[in-house]
Amino acid sequence: MALAPCFVSFAAIVFISSFINSLLLPSAHPLDLNATILPIFDVDLLEFSLNLEYLEADFFLFGSFGQGLERVAPNLTRGSPPPIGAQKANLDSITNGLILQFGYQEVGHIKPLQPPFNPYANNVSFLIAAYLIPYVGLTGYVDTIPKLFSTTSRKLVSGLLGIESGQDAVIRALLYPLRQVKVPPYDIDVDEFTRRISNLRNTLGRAGSKDEGLTVQVNEGAEGRVQGNVLAGDQFSLAYNRTPEEILRIVYGSGNASIPGGFFPKGAGGRIARSHLPNGYH
Repeated sequence: MALAPCFVSFAAIVFISSFINSLLLPSAHPLDLNATILPIFDVDLLEFSLNLEYLEADFFLFGSFGQGLERVAPNLTRGSPPPIGAQKANLDSITNGLILQFGYQEVGHIKPLQPPFNPYANNVSFLIAAYLIPYVGLTGYVDTIPKLFSTTSRKLVSGLLGIESGQDAVIRALLYPLRQVKVPPYDIDVDEFTRRISNLRNTLGRAGSKDEGLTVQVNEGAEGRVQGNVLAGDQFSLAYNRTPEEILRIVYGSGNASIPGGFFPKGAGGRIARSHLPNGYH
């Protein structure tokens, strides 16, 4: 059931704002593909993808390991300041092991590319926070792949899409059996949290419904027959796509690709992201 836009936006913005403030990233580094000859448009798209890879790497590494890229792979940070407020989450051994895998997977993504809510309080809080990130990257890769010219670029981003999709699936699968669990100290259950986050991403993206929580109305579920929604998909159960501009509106938290904020207060990196910024950011 759709919620009133003002109610959804306020509740979700409060949550996301508090989470973003605990994990602020500097502008991601440009892509270095001097050793590989790729069409310039491919380089721009791959460079744009790096923003989310750096974000995910630090988020998952800090949550599981207590240290980020500056400790795990300092050669990839090029002296950038570490995230603000990131810390190790209070996770059980199984969840910690999964999140640590995600963190090292993101380090692996960056290497070949050469490129008050407390998300760290417990399993549920961290998984809800994790729900925010990989899905946005997933939708971006679905949009990017058909636009790439070279086989090398398509193979690379297809590989990223596979892992991002797996991460999102694991996060949703872990949250799904907890969907009726209340998230302390709020009188809101996991299912409602995911619905509000998805509704806000739809609102910020300004391109219709491309995001769904863990449950939906039956007529919106797979083949119009189920309410459970462990994986999000369109009317044909295919993954949604989001353009770079839609993603910028979401990760900036501003609903505008030209107004930085959110996860990238100084703006995301790469030609595509920078082309949307006012002159003062260049």
